[in-house]
Amino acid sequence: MSADTVPADTASADTASAESPASARLAAASGNRRGSAYADDRHRRRYRLTLGGLIVLAVAIAVLMLTWDNQHPLFSEKWWRISNMRSESLIVIALVTLCHSFATVAFQTATNNRLITPSIMGFESLYILIQTAAVFFFGMSGLDQIDGFVQFLLQTAMMIAFAVLLYSWLFSGRLGNLHVMLLVGIIIGTGLGTLSTFLQRMLDPNEFDVLRARMFGNVGNANTDYLWFVIPVCLVTGASIWLMARRLNVVALGSEISTNLGMNHRRQVMLTLTLVTVLMAMSTALVGPMTFLGFLVATLAYSITDTHDHRRILPVAWLLGFVVLGGAYFLLRHVLPMVDTVTIIVELIGGITFLIVVLRRGRL
Repeated sequence: MSADTVPADTASADTASAESPASARLAAASGNRRGSAYADDRHRRRYRLTLGGLIVLAVAIAVLMLTWDNQHPLFSEKWWRISNMRSESLIVIALVTLCHSFATVAFQTATNNRLITPSIMGFESLYILIQTAAVFFFGMSGLDQIDGFVQFLLQTAMMIAFAVLLYSWLFSGRLGNLHVMLLVGIIIGTGLGTLSTFLQRMLDPNEFDVLRARMFGNVGNANTDYLWFVIPVCLVTGASIWLMARRLNVVALGSEISTNLGMNHRRQVMLTLTLVTVLMAMSTALVGPMTFLGFLVATLAYSITDTHDHRRILPVAWLLGFVVLGGAYFLLRHVLPMVDTVTIIVELIGGITFLIVVLRRGRL
């Protein structure tokens, strides 16, 4: 076959393969899909069916959580009182899944790695160290001293300041780069975790038992008195990431291509990581650490949506998180008397998913 008779798509693919890997990725992202988020109409229909199914599941779980085993007459004063109490847990689950899904997808795009999560930067280690230090220096009353709105603000401010300073120091410098920042974040997180373990070994066994309950994320740990502050912060931050979805599509192409397309890649990555920090700090301060929840829902969202478009990945990841965490919370609280194990089971499934993905890829 002569060069003149080679189809246009085949010729463009050959040209892309002869160029740099970055150019090949750009061709794969834009050329093959012809500017669309999907390869063909079949994928588009499958996405819409999936999105619709997740919305129906999320609404069903919300209704079940509000109405299950409510023995008072329907819509009576006592019925509404119980439903309102349950609605606080529902709002907490929606906020936590929003924070973890949006933060993980945006973080993996900024770092160009779908195996790492924002917790690698030491948020959870810093949270555990604060809780451990409070018990170590002030005893059992230490946990009461860090339960308050001012204390909540201080915890979130410390986690945000810790991460932003780390980003500014390691990523904005002349010799700074993303890999060095991640490596230092892992080392600092490990150091904070080791210090927490050292303090925990010197605690009274009774104090350690109380502290251990704070080391696992738990919807029941959330203080709903702070929701008036957490809700607008999470919604504004999540909306900011949503509005940056098209820029994240470009960031996912890599530093070289995004710079050639006119984007200030470093500034965009810094902005994305700062928004991720705010979401993770809010979630961790509200309910505690959840290491693998974000990884689980983000990995499932990539697989289900099969697209590079963050406008479609982000809502699916949030809905998946709500269905997974909300469904587990409903089953283990209202059907099985195992409510304290909700996040442990979700984290176990997320951890197993992480190992499966690593083993299938054969590398980190």
